[in-house]
Amino acid sequence: MPGLIGKKIGMTSIFSEEGKNIPCTILEVGPCKVTQVKTEEIDGYNAIQLGFADQKESRVSKAALGHFKKADSTPLKKLIEFPADSDAVLGDVLNVDIFEEGDFVTVTGTSKGKGFQGVVKRHNFRGVGDATHGQHNRLRAPGSIGAASYPARVFKGMRMAGQMGNERVKVENLQVLRVLADKNMIVVKGAVPGANNSYIIIEK
Repeated sequence: MPGLIGKKIGMTSIFSEEGKNIPCTILEVGPCKVTQVKTEEIDGYNAIQLGFADQKESRVSKAALGHFKKADSTPLKKLIEFPADSDAVLGDVLNVDIFEEGDFVTVTGTSKGKGFQGVVKRHNFRGVGDATHGQHNRLRAPGSIGAASYPARVFKGMRMAGQMGNERVKVENLQVLRVLADKNMIVVKGAVPGANNSYIIIEK
């Protein structure tokens, strides 16, 4: 199985055997239920749909309820599809024990939204004390953005103020430091995108 759905619990730090203080993130991973198995013959490709986190029946449409009942499952909040050739059967439950200490995993989440931000915060313009980019007396302004009468326009991708954060972010090669199977949790080295209690995808 290539991965599971989980939730970011928060950050902490642990000491290694050499006495180094290592920053790490605690993730609640699974249990995830197989809610659909897609095959080449029927769907045109092989994939497995997993569900995570229980949901009230009153908040689920009748169509979705039927989908979950096929898998003999209660309604679930988060559904993610993993491309995979697997022997998983509809209704199977996958737990954190597919990961082992020392494994390297890829974690995908949604970064914290920071709203509309200026160029100093968003693109690391220097601003105060090092007034580049053509500003005269405005300390955090972007300054000049145009060229001349040719090309007489602003090129796409110009670094300007705008919406920052709230983007899908993938972090690769995070090492699994601990596997707490009884609590469905793993501890990975380093930071993971997203706020506490936000959903994440963990892949091998």
